[in-house]
Amino acid sequence: MSDLFDNLDQRRAIIDRRELAGRLDAIAAENSDPGVRRRAMVALLKDALDKGRSEIEHRLLAHPSSGRLAASATAFLIDQIVRLSHDFTVGHLYPAGNRSAGERITLIAVGGYGRGEMAPHSDIDIGFLTPFKQTSWTEQVIEAQLYTLWDLGLKVGHSSRSIDEMVRAAKDDLTIRTALLEGRFIWGDRDLYDQASARFDAEVVAGNARAFVADKLAERDERHKRMGDSRYVVEPNVKEGKGGLRDLHTLFWIGKFIHRVRTVPELVDAGLLSARELRQFARAENFLLAVRCHLHVLAGRAEDRLTFDFQPEIARRMQFADRPGKSAVERFMQLYFLHAKSVGDVTGTFLAHLDDQLAARGRRFLPTIRRRPGKLNGFVLDRGRLALPSDDFFQQDPVRLVEIFALADKHGLEIHPQAMRQARHDAKLIETQGVRRNPRANELFLDVLTSPRDPETVLRWMNEAGVFGRFVPDFGRVVAQMQFDMYHHYTVDEHTIRAIGLLSDIEQDRLKDDHPLSTAIMGQLQSRRVIYCAVLLHDIAKGRGGDHSVLGAELALRVCPRLGLTPAETETVSWLVRYHLLMSATAFKRDLADFKTILDFAGQVQSPERLRLLLVLTVVDIRAVGPGVWNSWKRQLLTELFDAAEEVLRLGHKQKGRESRIAGKKEAVAALLRLDDKGFAKLARRLPESYWIAESVEVIAANLIHIQQAGNAPLHIAAVPDDDRGATLVMVLAADHPGLFYRIAGGIHLAGGNIIDARIHTTRDGLALDNFLVQDPLGRPFAEAEQIVRLTRAIEDALANRHRLLPKLEARALPRTRAEAFRVVPNVFVDNKASNRFTVIEVNAQDRPALLNQLAYALFQSKVTVHSAHVATYGERAVDTFYVTDLIGDKIDGAARVKSLEKRLLEAATSQSEDAVAA
Repeated sequence: MSDLFDNLDQRRAIIDRRELAGRLDAIAAENSDPGVRRRAMVALLKDALDKGRSEIEHRLLAHPSSGRLAASATAFLIDQIVRLSHDFTVGHLYPAGNRSAGERITLIAVGGYGRGEMAPHSDIDIGFLTPFKQTSWTEQVIEAQLYTLWDLGLKVGHSSRSIDEMVRAAKDDLTIRTALLEGRFIWGDRDLYDQASARFDAEVVAGNARAFVADKLAERDERHKRMGDSRYVVEPNVKEGKGGLRDLHTLFWIGKFIHRVRTVPELVDAGLLSARELRQFARAENFLLAVRCHLHVLAGRAEDRLTFDFQPEIARRMQFADRPGKSAVERFMQLYFLHAKSVGDVTGTFLAHLDDQLAARGRRFLPTIRRRPGKLNGFVLDRGRLALPSDDFFQQDPVRLVEIFALADKHGLEIHPQAMRQARHDAKLIETQGVRRNPRANELFLDVLTSPRDPETVLRWMNEAGVFGRFVPDFGRVVAQMQFDMYHHYTVDEHTIRAIGLLSDIEQDRLKDDHPLSTAIMGQLQSRRVIYCAVLLHDIAKGRGGDHSVLGAELALRVCPRLGLTPAETETVSWLVRYHLLMSATAFKRDLADFKTILDFAGQVQSPERLRLLLVLTVVDIRAVGPGVWNSWKRQLLTELFDAAEEVLRLGHKQKGRESRIAGKKEAVAALLRLDDKGFAKLARRLPESYWIAESVEVIAANLIHIQQAGNAPLHIAAVPDDDRGATLVMVLAADHPGLFYRIAGGIHLAGGNIIDARIHTTRDGLALDNFLVQDPLGRPFAEAEQIVRLTRAIEDALANRHRLLPKLEARALPRTRAEAFRVVPNVFVDNKASNRFTVIEVNAQDRPALLNQLAYALFQSKVTVHSAHVATYGERAVDTFYVTDLIGDKIDGAARVKSLEKRLLEAATSQSEDAVAA
């Protein structure tokens, strides 16, 4: 076997063991005190370790993509440190002149250290092996060596066992068995190592291949589930995530256990990888190791999660540059995801070969999904999987590159990995043989996209094979493309495929509880093809520079006719792509109680069919962003907007008259509260007409109970969890005075609450009645009694001015400090056309705890009255919208006044200093 470190140049520049050994001998000759000797040894080795690490880091910066060399260099450095410390320990600290047969030790590197693959701050996994039970001398030596390594600041994972104990532990524990599988001799008694290695092969490995494979694959699946079960999460774990280093390790472990291969290239001789797949394996491993090494250096510790705050710096270190429409960090992460995809490709074909080797004739070793053979148009079944009769089957008719996926969908079949490998190889035929223009190919693709079965799985296979991106080249441009923000959890292609899967789930009634309205709508749509194509194309123009909605609408006009859609369907798809953000922007950033909002929205939508399509598209788009993004508050707002717009589109502008709407609400509230006419009329008289228009029946009922309970108290605060909205309704009844809103907002934030909506009213007798919808940091209602007490007390303290708000607010760090990796340039838009009664102000800024309080204070300073506020967050970006008037109830429309207001709000959005608020 060739030396593991043969590929390292100028090894003595990293560490010169011979020179250091001479200096250690000199230390021993100069000092007879073991304590002095040991301290001098540690100091010398610490200096050598630091210099070695510095040299490796210098080499990594000079060759930033050479991950394998950097990882090998670190393992080489540690080897020499361990050898030097061991020789000094047995030679000068605990010398034994005449050792017995039991007083032998061998040091073995296990795990990643055993592979010779170490990032700068990886754990050092060492096994100390003795022939029999440990003697007092071996215990002393092992303990002394461990203390030396710890004093050097190394994180050591260690075990001390006899050979018998090693064999027993390996049989009992999969983790130990795997670690020892990569055991490598470092130093000590070589014969003892050879003896241990032979017994491990004979007693642990032999005859246990099937069980080991099954255990490792189950462990891998569990790991993927824990890490998000997608190789396209935008903050991936380089080591443990799907498509990461551990997946490559698993393949090597399995090959090593079954065939006793010693190096990855030997997997080709074992028939588990082809030469091409070996190159893929090596390229992916080299890149991932490089990323991991840079990550450790930047973090100054063992860190394997490639979080947003590290991504730009690693992109810079690895010499990525900005390109039009795509930043350096997005280009770096796209290459990362392409390598992760490559790991998936290699894994699939490796497991297929493994299945062939381990399975009994005509059977499968690895579990399979259900299979039902049917008419296969020349394709064949290989143990229940769709396979090719010959390697040139796709070349004979390149349309089969699409047909294989349509058949897999139609018959519920898996595709044989060898067929997937051939599809990847032949995918270029789609371009050279004019497959995109073939009507049959387009019909087959549309069948897969709009499948009533499981389009998500089959489209993902098509994407993994590279066929999807070749057949729809605009989709190919967004494959593995990340969006560098905290809102999107997945790459653009993964987000799109997940959205199609969610659409299918809604259509099949699998999400009826979460989306009752969308489920009902799906059965009313005139064209299923329109909604599926709109979901496919809604983000297809991302990364091109410019507005992806506008560019995507233009692309839809070109792609849809090719897929076989009619001119009318094509026009609708293009409109949906152009306006796919309209409904969420209106619902989350505008006041739905303002009828002008509904009229403007309905005016853009223009037809009930478009409205239905837009709602479904909006729902799946939000849901596919990532876990935790969809919530019941968003569902409530979208439903409210849909119902109001549907009424306008159905009845035109003949909405129910203002008086009749107010009368209807009063009737409904009276019925809900079961109050007598006289008592209800007394309460209702206190509230102005604008209040009855703005609030829902449920909120009005809660407010009236609140007013009753307040009596004549100057301040009354109540909080009621509202499960329908997924938030807590916080009601404040107080003497009206300027600055009330920003103080209440500050108090709520101090209690750990996030305001998602606020409406500010004034009763006819001059009291302020403010309603806030509040969620906890995880997007849930405040429901527990002690949470509500904390909330109300914080508001009371803020209104009583018991402490300065801003210093306390700024002390509350954002839950995700990696938001600092992003820079959101603040923007303020003042719109006097969005509402007939109010000026609408929209502020876009970087999210932070004191933001809403500071914006509200800036409005207070500007002598502006806030009537409602609507808060939306998109990762690190906050969008706060205010419906305001001046102090006498008029719009703010003077140019100088608008400019002054914009300036003050921009300062508040930008500033985090105490000058921003005087509370």
